[in-house]
Amino acid sequence: MDIKLINRPASLLNNFVAEIRDQKIQQDPLRFRRNLERIGEIFAYEISKTFNYEEKEIQTPLGIAKEFILQEQVVLASILRAGIPLHNGLLNYFDRAENAFISAYRKYTDDGHFDIHIEYISAPDLTGKTLILADPMLATGSSLELATKALKSNGKPAHVHMVSIIASQAGVDYVTNMLAGEPVTLWLAGIDEELNAKSYIIPGLGDAGDLAYGAKL
Repeated sequence: MDIKLINRPASLLNNFVAEIRDQKIQQDPLRFRRNLERIGEIFAYEISKTFNYEEKEIQTPLGIAKEFILQEQVVLASILRAGIPLHNGLLNYFDRAENAFISAYRKYTDDGHFDIHIEYISAPDLTGKTLILADPMLATGSSLELATKALKSNGKPAHVHMVSIIASQAGVDYVTNMLAGEPVTLWLAGIDEELNAKSYIIPGLGDAGDLAYGAKL
């Protein structure tokens, strides 16, 4: 398993990450969603550099040009609901990708602990394809692990790219351990050291789903 941290060297990505963290800017849900989308576009561009391409001749009005054309069959998957803006950013670049969606949530017990439950999956056949799984926050790592395993019920992809904007170090360690030896690349824009008692990333940015779409009951 490989880990790609794309916030160094610094670029416009860092501006967008700073804005989604900023509690004043977070008060504008439209801007928050758009920043998630723009970050998704940057991830898509960086991920595309690792793909396979084939040189083809393109007929222009004035002659023949040779260009390299993407050969990967990409499937974009996101964990509802926070993953949707990030998914849209990836889809802006991988515009011919197939798409998959997963409903996952934390079910808390009386003592404050929780399990991750997956209720719904909509996905095409993944056999031999390149799967990009998007979830803005990687806290404990359980959601990404379970979502990956659930998606594989629709076929084994050739490679899985996991995309999260901000991760906890504990979450990175967990995913790395659970998926060791698997054809997986973890793409991140920042790693925070701490998880609090409720397994939220500190300093993190809060609840990405609520910030994008409003508070839930």
